Amino acid sequence: MADKIGIAVMGASGRMGRMLIDTIVASDGAQLIGATERPGHDWIGQDLGTALGRAPLGVSVTDDPLTVIVKAQAVIDFTAPAATLAHAQLTAQARCVHVIGTTGLSDSDIQALDAAARHAVIVRAGNMSLGVNLLTRLTEQVARALDADFDIEIVEAHHRHKVDAPSGTALMLGEAAAKGRGINLTDVSDRGRDGITGERQRGDIGFSAIRGGDIVGEHDVIFAAGGERIILRHVATDRAIFARGALKAALWGQGMAPGHYDMMDVLGLA
Repeated sequence: MADKIGIAVMGASGRMGRMLIDTIVASDGAQLIGATERPGHDWIGQDLGTALGRAPLGVSVTDDPLTVIVKAQAVIDFTAPAATLAHAQLTAQARCVHVIGTTGLSDSDIQALDAAARHAVIVRAGNMSLGVNLLTRLTEQVARALDADFDIEIVEAHHRHKVDAPSGTALMLGEAAAKGRGINLTDVSDRGRDGITGERQRGDIGFSAIRGGDIVGEHDVIFAAGGERIILRHVATDRAIFARGALKAALWGQGMAPGHYDMMDVLGLA
C-alpha cells in the first residue's frame, strides 16, 4: 500500500467523481486518500463508501480541499472553473500533481492555471480518452493538408445535464483544426446560427451542440467541399474511458517538472 500514489477526487458525488472513485479503488498503482464536495452537500462528514451506498472506504468526504491536497500526491478535478482555480492555488503550494478535466474555462482562467503550473504539474485536457486525443491529432493533420475550400464543422452531442457548450472536446478539436491551418480559432469560430445569418464565411470553423438523454459523448469533425466530405468521428459509450485517462495522467505526472501539460504529453503524442 505504501508504494501506491495517493490521489484525491474533487467533486466526489458527480458523474465523473463516482467513476474516478471506482477506477482508483480498482487500480494497482493508486489509492484513494481523500474526497471533497461543495459546502452544505449531504455527503460532508460521511464515509465515502457509505455515501455511495456501499461498504465503508475509510475516506471521509470534506468541504475543505486543503486538508486532502496536503496529503495527496495527485488531485483529479472535474468540477467547475471557479473551484478548479481555487484548487490550483493550493496544489501549486503543495507541489501536487493537478489533473484537470473541468470544462468551460475562460482565457483568463487558463492564464491563472499557467501561473500555477510554474510551481507544480498541471495536466489539463478537454477530454482524457486515448481515442479523442488521436482524433485531435488527425484533425490537425487533415486541416493542414486541406485548404479553406473545405469548410470545417464540429458537431458534438452530450447528455441533457451538460451545462456548457460547445464541449471542451469540441473546442479542443477546433483548436487543432485552427492550428493545422495556422490561424487563431477565436478569429474564425462560428458558434451560433439562428434566423437569416447570411452565407457561411470562407475559412470559418463552425460548432453545433446536441443535448439529450444519456449520451456520453460523440464528436464529428466534418471537412466539406464541393462534391466530397471527410468525416472524422469518435463515439464514447462508457464514461470510464475518461476516468482511466485521468488516472493515467495522475500517475504520469509523478516526478515530472512543473509545467502545463495535456494528454498529448501523457500519451506521447506531443
